[in-house]
Amino acid sequence: MDPLFYLGGLAVLFLVWIKMKGLEYVIIHQRWIFVCLFLLPLSVIFDVYYYLRVWVIFKMCSAPKQHDQRVRDIQRQVREWKKEGGKKHMCTGRPGWLTVSLRVGKYKKTHKNIMINMMDILEVDTKRQVVRVEPLANMGQVTALLNSIGWTLPVLPELDDLTVGGLVMGTGIESSSHIYGLFQHICVAYDLVLADGSLVHCTEKENSDLFYAVPWSCGTLGFLVAAEIRIIPARKWVKLRYEPVRGLDAICKKFAEQSANKENQFVEGLQYSRDEAVIMTGTMTDDPEPGMTNCIGYYYKPWFFRHVQGFLSENRVAVEYIPLRHYYHRHTRSIFWELQDIIPFGNNPLFRYVFGWMVPPKISLLKLTQGETIRKLYEQHHVVQDMLVPMKHVKSSILRFHEDIHVYPLWLCPFMLPSQPGMVHPKGDVDELYVDIGAYGEPKVKHFEAIASTRQLEKFVRDVHGFQMLYADVYMDRQEFWEMFDGTLYYKLRDQLNCKDAFPEVYNKICKSARH
Repeated sequence: MDPLFYLGGLAVLFLVWIKMKGLEYVIIHQRWIFVCLFLLPLSVIFDVYYYLRVWVIFKMCSAPKQHDQRVRDIQRQVREWKKEGGKKHMCTGRPGWLTVSLRVGKYKKTHKNIMINMMDILEVDTKRQVVRVEPLANMGQVTALLNSIGWTLPVLPELDDLTVGGLVMGTGIESSSHIYGLFQHICVAYDLVLADGSLVHCTEKENSDLFYAVPWSCGTLGFLVAAEIRIIPARKWVKLRYEPVRGLDAICKKFAEQSANKENQFVEGLQYSRDEAVIMTGTMTDDPEPGMTNCIGYYYKPWFFRHVQGFLSENRVAVEYIPLRHYYHRHTRSIFWELQDIIPFGNNPLFRYVFGWMVPPKISLLKLTQGETIRKLYEQHHVVQDMLVPMKHVKSSILRFHEDIHVYPLWLCPFMLPSQPGMVHPKGDVDELYVDIGAYGEPKVKHFEAIASTRQLEKFVRDVHGFQMLYADVYMDRQEFWEMFDGTLYYKLRDQLNCKDAFPEVYNKICKSARH
């Protein structure tokens, strides 16, 4: 019993310390304590609950029937809003803290909340090679099911908690995007409830204007209730080649060459300084070479970005065979490299073996418990941005990131941007290869100032005809925003579907200068 008394005494002392210092002080200055003792266990409970729920629903084949009823319920809520006079804009009733984006949407408090509880995989049609899902189904859920039956998504964005709705209404990308494009480009159909309560189905041929206008619209044209997404046959392993490259010119040249090579099913770069990077290329296979497998997704394994950095330190080209699902979620455990700022010792072998099975904490729970003080600190001293720029400008873009924010590692992910209608397309009339440069972490430049530095970066991206992912903080004014994005089709649909009084404009919903 002595150990129990000892642990009980420690717990009492800890609670007394919290009471004396104040909960907010502990959350700000010793956040890892709160995360390790409370958020990690709570995150595990969340994951177990959602996993069991999805398994039961799919096994009982009850999802399609429930889906139709859920759609009717959403239509009823919209029609009731209309009968009441439609005095407020509508938005989804999902709490803002549940979203992966670090932005806190205050419009939830002033808009009419439409409850949409739709998180199921409805159907896997291997003959048509599509999966039909509800908007709140997430990537962890989709990969677990599809991989178990031999299929996968052509583009499967990294983090488990990313939802189909967020990826459709916003955007999504992965290391296969140099072949397939962004997440929206593997979607073949959407079902939406419009401002008048009607249900509409749209594809490239049916209601095509709406089909192309939905991506990047952030829920301002209607409520997404289902999406059909392409699937492709999956293999069990990814043969991944790591190649350290030094010198910015050499990095850009090698990355562009590998991105243009369609024999590479996966291409990704991790840049650890201006002149040091590791370029990774991969292909799916069922036949790993003996002694060359590495199950990087196991909880006790080193964080992936640290594992990759080891090849750079050793200046060694290497090949490994990684289980497919482990590869898809290679950055999930460390939230790319964000977790090192929350739990500084999180990659320590002792921590990984004892507590690694609970990592990562749910981003939604981190948001819920961060408080206004920590949110403002993050806003002023932390960068989470993805900028999409043409591959031909990759060198100048990396230099701009280096000078304006100096955050490393940088995530380099190539993608093909088709010449299609909508908010995002190349400047010319032909498909063009782009690159997503992702910066996540604390800026190391002395002159960093959140608004000014981000606006400077935004201007550069506009000048090279690039785009900013809208999950992040956006500081552009209205004119600058619509210089970056093409609002022609978007405004046409806003008028046709009577969205002006029903939904906020996308700029008002996501841009800092438009929100109060």
